[in-house]
Amino acid sequence: MTTIDRPGLLSEISAVLAELQCHVSAAVAWTHKTRAACIIQVEDDANHGSIMDPKKVDRVQAQLMTVVNAHHINHHQPNVRITCLTTGPTHTERRLHQLMMMADKDYEEGTFSSTHETSVTVENCRERGYSVLNVTCPDRPKLLFDTVCTLTDMQYMVFHATVCSKGSVAFQEYYIRQKDGQTLTSETQRQAITRCITAAVERRVSHGLRLDVRSRNRSGLLSDVTRVFRENGLSIARAEIRIHGENAFGSFHVTDAAGGHNVDPVMIGSVKKEMEKFNGVVVAANVSSSSSNTNTEEDQTRSSSLATLLWSQLEKLSSKFQTRKL
Repeated sequence: MTTIDRPGLLSEISAVLAELQCHVSAAVAWTHKTRAACIIQVEDDANHGSIMDPKKVDRVQAQLMTVVNAHHINHHQPNVRITCLTTGPTHTERRLHQLMMMADKDYEEGTFSSTHETSVTVENCRERGYSVLNVTCPDRPKLLFDTVCTLTDMQYMVFHATVCSKGSVAFQEYYIRQKDGQTLTSETQRQAITRCITAAVERRVSHGLRLDVRSRNRSGLLSDVTRVFRENGLSIARAEIRIHGENAFGSFHVTDAAGGHNVDPVMIGSVKKEMEKFNGVVVAANVSSSSSNTNTEEDQTRSSSLATLLWSQLEKLSSKFQTRKL
């Protein structure tokens, strides 16, 4: 789904799914500027598997469209698409990038500006026949993934790359061409790649307060959790939900209703009390900085930053990649 972001959006979506007896088995939601995109995996409560009834599929899609259409603007058409899971691998985060860039065009939203110290420049290296893309931004996990996937989806080929980090800042340099072998020749092309790469870097940036929720898995749990956030004046800027065994785990980055990062501790206390009514839901809160440099110890164990991962991987990716010091 792609639509305009607004307070309570995920709560409304999950409430509709719960009412239609659809159990959420996994979900990832991102927001960027005024836009929102999410990918939700659902099961039919009746058979604990895919929704087999075509009429029910149509009913689910129609009611979700009603939710996302509630506040849409003419030039920002929302979209809801229901598909069966494919047998091949589907990378959810890459699909979210594609949804927000290609379908939703979030990089065009309003007056374009970078708010997280991201610098993207494009120059032509005529003697070698390449365009040179330079990206400077705060270092964080999955930064290389976000950049390279966006270049690939924009139909650019990377022939050489230099990546390093210094302190909390990451530097990326790519020698690129279009798939037809041409360099970027027009100002329109340069502006497009600058905006798309900046948006790709900043979409994953965390905002507000991170709340980690764990509970025994049950139907309607996501609807209950997000309702508590909404009723206590919290908006969800980013969310990830997964099931492991009999337990459900959710990671939510929340702000106040106006999008402010300084969430009132009284709100958090109220949320914790409400969550305790859900049979063992535990809420752990830790501050997420605007540059997304603060992660849980578990996240830091699973994820490596550019400084620790890239140099060991670039040469394995392609013999055309070179490493050199800036």
